[in-house]
Amino acid sequence: MGHDAFAHHGLGSAALLIIGALHARPAQTVGELVGSSSVSRATAYRTLRRLANLGLVHHNGETWTLAPGALEGFGSSTPASVDAECAEPAQGWDSLAQRHGTTGVAARRKALHATERAAYRKVLERLSEHRSKAVVIVREGRQVLVPAPRPDEATSTLQARDGCVLDPVTGRPTPDWRIATDGRLILITPADQRSYEELAAAHAEALSEWESAA
Repeated sequence: MGHDAFAHHGLGSAALLIIGALHARPAQTVGELVGSSSVSRATAYRTLRRLANLGLVHHNGETWTLAPGALEGFGSSTPASVDAECAEPAQGWDSLAQRHGTTGVAARRKALHATERAAYRKVLERLSEHRSKAVVIVREGRQVLVPAPRPDEATSTLQARDGCVLDPVTGRPTPDWRIATDGRLILITPADQRSYEELAAAHAEALSEWESAA
């Protein structure tokens, strides 16, 4: 799936699923491919036509099979009239990526993800610098948590119109960030098993207890 030929504007993921299904079990009908590749019937028909035009698949009657070099991206035509539309068989995955204009998509995606991960780590480190050990006071025999100051205020530049939070580095919506009702930013990390509602409720409860104790 990481190959440029299977990018969104290339052959797409459906082509990879169908090629994989035919490699695992050759000579399948469209109905069988719907089940073995987990694609819809319409998608199966549309993808098979594209693959047939490239000479990557052939069909005999109602069954479809891979061309001999299909796993390497090389198509071939057969004497059968049904494959006459294959005027220019594929010449490898790199050639297909160039033909569809998707060369370099995987490298750009990896670079973007690396940048996003680095920016995310910097945000975590910046937030962790403000964290301190929990402080409690004793009131009437019970411990009351002193709410720590939260430096994670969400500025207007981080808030999109639809309520999403924008990454300050990439400018893209970040599903792991939420804005609480008090206008503060809550960062949900993989290590935190609590939901956003639970995080906001815990903070509100700590504030309430502290105000009552004070």
